[in-house]
Amino acid sequence: MLSKVYASAVHGVEATTITIEVNLGGRPAEGQRFFHMVGLPDNAVKEGFQRIEAAIKNSGYEFPRRQTVINLAPADIRKEGSSYDLTIAIGILASSDQVKSEKLNSYIIMGELALDGSLRPVKGVLPIAIQARKEKYKGIILPKANAKEAAIVKDLDVYGIEHIRDLVSFLNEEKDLKPEVHNTRELFEENVSVYDVDFDDVKGQENIKRAMEIAAAGGHNVILIGPPGAGKTMLAKRLPTILPPLSLMEALETTKIHSVSGLMGANTSLIGTRPFRSPHHTISDVALVGGGSNPSPGEISLAHNGVLFLDELPEFKRAVLEVMRQPMESRCVTISRAKTSVDYPASFMLVAAMNPCPCGYYNHPEKECVCGPGVVKKYLAKVSGPLLDRIDLHVEVTPVSYDELSDGNKKSETSQQIVKRVIKAREIQEKRFEKLTGVYSNAQMSGKMVEDVCQLNQAGTILLKTAMQRLQLSARAYDRILKVARTIADLAVSEEIKIEHLAEAIQYRSLDRESWAG
Repeated sequence: MLSKVYASAVHGVEATTITIEVNLGGRPAEGQRFFHMVGLPDNAVKEGFQRIEAAIKNSGYEFPRRQTVINLAPADIRKEGSSYDLTIAIGILASSDQVKSEKLNSYIIMGELALDGSLRPVKGVLPIAIQARKEKYKGIILPKANAKEAAIVKDLDVYGIEHIRDLVSFLNEEKDLKPEVHNTRELFEENVSVYDVDFDDVKGQENIKRAMEIAAAGGHNVILIGPPGAGKTMLAKRLPTILPPLSLMEALETTKIHSVSGLMGANTSLIGTRPFRSPHHTISDVALVGGGSNPSPGEISLAHNGVLFLDELPEFKRAVLEVMRQPMESRCVTISRAKTSVDYPASFMLVAAMNPCPCGYYNHPEKECVCGPGVVKKYLAKVSGPLLDRIDLHVEVTPVSYDELSDGNKKSETSQQIVKRVIKAREIQEKRFEKLTGVYSNAQMSGKMVEDVCQLNQAGTILLKTAMQRLQLSARAYDRILKVARTIADLAVSEEIKIEHLAEAIQYRSLDRESWAG
């Protein structure tokens, strides 16, 4: 007897419906293999046969010892992982008349089976649920731990089950299952912008906080240069708290990526805070941008709509940093293989941190640098010019004095106070770029747009020319200064770039000064 059950395969951050056909034939001859699986299954899918057989028997059902052919269609798409266990098991039970097949056409069924028939969570539930709704399925049946995540998709019945017996009873109409129900909007509003850190934790460093506010307001990449213990990491971790709150669409986009990567915890649903990813400097290029034999998102995609923090920037392998250059421009990454190509979104803010030299104390106000002649330049040269070209703000972080640390009376601004100004500046930019596709902030402007949007008056032109000459700024600093000045003007709610906006922007180009490293 032939039965059809429906599952889903995740490709990139999108899902494709898979039809699992199970056909039971006659009794096999002695010594003849009776189980055949076709349709490009990987080893994890093939190994599922042992799990499925044990789960069916241990749940009190009969596992048929007959010629069994299982086809995973379409046959030209590779099927990966253990999430097809439950689907195949139900197909076998339906083919052997232990399960009624009337409801099978209405549901996507996914889940990994334990040997006792209980279910373990699977990856990529959100894109699977979105695709199921798009293809007009009545509902989706999956492990209980994944139900909350799938339930954020409206107009789809989501049933979370703990054991294969629950599903068999439901299909045989012996008992009803209660669908998981969530109000997506309410759930989003509960979780949005809930952080356990705040900018008022940072003592002193008012000029650095100002630079971080500018970076957040314009979506600018930033590099923090300073000695050990100056607070670079502390400041970077608090940057997401002053970024505009995620929109519902951004939250769904971010959740899809984390779902595909298997990073959604059990019984979690929607990511409401901007991601903060901080990979170690020993990371490989594949782990950073994504890929592998079975392509999966890298750190730059996991930081989508959030912040990617690279601490000790010169310690990263040069090849690893260079592969980031193209995704920083296009805000997506394409992983190409011989038989497939996968696109992952990668719209992130880069925050990098580094010591000014190997010993860490070059330009320190109190401690003496012990690095030899030329060592500082050599250390900085580990970071390529093209990568620095994509970083708008170079900020020197100085150590906090004892008086500032111990002053309990001086209150710092909270993230909530800062983010109000950031949101206002972003609203100005949103209106400015409303007719353009793919441009949402000043940092994304092209060279031609900079000419149109960042025009200077005569005094501003003279100041910028003087700064370029006296500070020996490199040519690549020109556009970056104008972009940052435009953001500073937006924060001040000024239609034109004034001379004080330009002067502040000029000071954020430390590494472009030819004399910076001696």
